[in-house]
Amino acid sequence: MQFGIFSVGDVTTDPTNGTTPSEARRIQAMTKYALKAEEVGLDVFATGEHHNPPFVPSSPTTHLGYLAAQTKNLKFSTATTLITTNDPVKIAEDFAFLQHISGGRVDLTMGRGNTGPVYPWFGKDIRDGIPLAIENYHLLRKLWREPVVNWSGKFRTPLQNYTSTPAPLDEVPPFVWHGSIRSTEIAEQAAYYGDGFFHNNIFWNIEHTAAMVNLYRQRFEHYGHGSADQAIVGLGGQFFAADTEAEAKRIFRPYFDNAPVYGHGPSMEDFTRATPLTVGTVDQIIERYLGYADQVGDFQRLLFLLDHAGLPEELVLEQIEILGKEIAPVLRTEFERRRPAHVPSDPPTHASLVAEGPESSHRKVINAVVPDSNDDDATVTSSQTEGASR
Repeated sequence: MQFGIFSVGDVTTDPTNGTTPSEARRIQAMTKYALKAEEVGLDVFATGEHHNPPFVPSSPTTHLGYLAAQTKNLKFSTATTLITTNDPVKIAEDFAFLQHISGGRVDLTMGRGNTGPVYPWFGKDIRDGIPLAIENYHLLRKLWREPVVNWSGKFRTPLQNYTSTPAPLDEVPPFVWHGSIRSTEIAEQAAYYGDGFFHNNIFWNIEHTAAMVNLYRQRFEHYGHGSADQAIVGLGGQFFAADTEAEAKRIFRPYFDNAPVYGHGPSMEDFTRATPLTVGTVDQIIERYLGYADQVGDFQRLLFLLDHAGLPEELVLEQIEILGKEIAPVLRTEFERRRPAHVPSDPPTHASLVAEGPESSHRKVINAVVPDSNDDDATVTSSQTEGASR
């Protein structure tokens, strides 16, 4: 099972001393956190993609390429790659290039984005969010899997005899997750292609998370990619650890109370009851997250948000150390102890996808077992594959 951290790269004032890091300092801090993740034996570092203040990670592949040059084992991903407002041609180029310079240590998470003004900045309409996600991703699959692409669609100019460069490393496209909190269409899209589904549930109750993951699992099996419990699932997490619960709450409370994302709303106690945020001891955090597999089934990736809300660098580095040395090893052991033999422990990696060979379903543009036309469940098929026949 893979454990790691993700950062949304917010520039937030520390409520305990009133200091606000510069954008340069925040970028440097994110770099420190990734390197610390490698040092303490975590598996994954992921960065968000934002194009509006107060966030800094507007160019994820630039940062991940820089980190790849300084690490040997750490895998890289994105908390969101905006499949709606980014040109799929540029996504194809950027992440194939990142594959090459990282030695294949990269996958990515496709998302629609939840910041409405971003859409017109890139010439798009937020009301087209779902159709954009469907059309753009299907084009991306073709760009990574066909040496010459002829294509036309609704949202960009046609392509004629186009070849994306560089081609994916070893002719194996990066593994893709689809991230969504509440859009059932995106869970369906992930299932249709047999891709991963990442439910970044850090603001949601476990019942909602379980319903979304269960939908994805059922549809994954429906499209012929394996049994429902073999579907590739990732979850988000949040915690703040200290020697005692009282100490953890004392330190973290001012950051919670003033955080842009949930400050001045529910109390910390109410929020921790309703969401994965756990503020307490290492044992409490371990117990909380072990329980999630009882709700959503065995999953393959767990990424924690630890560096937001104005937390100072020394505190974040300490939390990453605790995650890598005290929490992740126990969770890994316990999750694997309960996992059935037929359920994969890890999501696909570049090495595992290469080993599947050229006939791997991962290398096909469309790899679902398409239902019969008279099947009531076949409605997704026409929208998913619309661009394939053009």
